Amino acid sequence: MVRRKAFLTTRPGPWSIAVPVVAVLAGILFATSGSAAQGRSLRSDAAGLPDIIREQTQDNARMTGDLEQLTLEVDELTRDGAPGNAAIEELEREADALGLAAGRTALEGPGVEVQLDDSDLSSDRLPPGRTVDDIVVHQQDVQAVVNAFWAGGAEAMMIQDQRIIATSAVRCVGNTLILQGRVYSPPYRIRAIGDPDRLRDILGQSPEIQIYQEYVKAVGLGYEVITHDRLEFPAYAGSITPEYATVAR
Repeated sequence: MVRRKAFLTTRPGPWSIAVPVVAVLAGILFATSGSAAQGRSLRSDAAGLPDIIREQTQDNARMTGDLEQLTLEVDELTRDGAPGNAAIEELEREADALGLAAGRTALEGPGVEVQLDDSDLSSDRLPPGRTVDDIVVHQQDVQAVVNAFWAGGAEAMMIQDQRIIATSAVRCVGNTLILQGRVYSPPYRIRAIGDPDRLRDILGQSPEIQIYQEYVKAVGLGYEVITHDRLEFPAYAGSITPEYATVAR
């Protein structure tokens, strides 16, 4: 009779399964920590975070300053080396010259003043052959002085308290002057900045002013020429765009 060998068998308990699982989880945790730390101490990095922030802030401030300085240098080089820079400067010079000619610039310098005034004669004391029109200043008298000043090289001109330019219209109604929407009574003051000697000479050469001076002697119209060492004129404030124009023939 053959006897069979008996084998001892056991069922696995709960602890025998839990141990490998815990070991696997622990390994995962160690691997995650190592990956996050990248060979450094996590606690020491957390402790130095304020220092890192301060250092980065200083770096940002330094780089911002460098950027501003470089921007200024680029702007300066752009202005100095721009291909159109010379052309722009030339246009600016031309604009300044045109502004002076158009009266858009305040001006000062030596000049001459002419005062025109009505006669003191009354209508009942007129000389024979004379009328009331002969004892008042007319538009053509004021215009004669203005034209003479422009012809004499006047750089700027004023009538009463207004700066005028070459296109300013002078109109007289009766014994009043209408200039750029304002009404004035005599005496009329016409002042010009320029070479005083030349301006005085051109006044003496004007045929219209010579005729006016005949009335000065005949009926006592007012005429006075004054030289000024220094006159100050404001910039012309009116429009420089003509409302009407005709083609010159």
